[in-house]
Amino acid sequence: MARVTQGSVRGESGFTLIELMMVVAIVGILAAIALPSYRDYIIRSRIAEVTSALAAKRVRMEAFYDNNRTYVGAPDCAADTTSSKYFTFSCSASTANTYTLQGIGSGQMLGFTFTVDQANARATPAAPSGWAASADCWITRKDGSC
Repeated sequence: MARVTQGSVRGESGFTLIELMMVVAIVGILAAIALPSYRDYIIRSRIAEVTSALAAKRVRMEAFYDNNRTYVGAPDCAADTTSSKYFTFSCSASTANTYTLQGIGSGQMLGFTFTVDQANARATPAAPSGWAASADCWITRKDGSC
């Protein structure tokens, strides 16, 4: 009698093309959700940089006014030596009793403008596409909230 033997069945190892395609699709979906959120997070951290710098400059302007009874000649309205990778700071409309400090975005923050004046009136007169500007506050989120 002939003996019938089953051939050895090799265990298949590895992934099928369908399984790999599913993993690639899932990773793509997660990246599409995560990357814009991450970009917004980075922008919000850079907004904190400009708002804190403007607040510090305002304090120095007020200290200068307390000592001199004028804003004219204040060091923060002179040629600015503050270095910031993403913002250029300037002082405009400086008179004896008024000033406006500005932080204007550059590079990846292009389109943003933040201002503060002698009355501590904060504004975001310009924001890039997708972000809301505000005449009443420094925006911190894409929806225009302060």
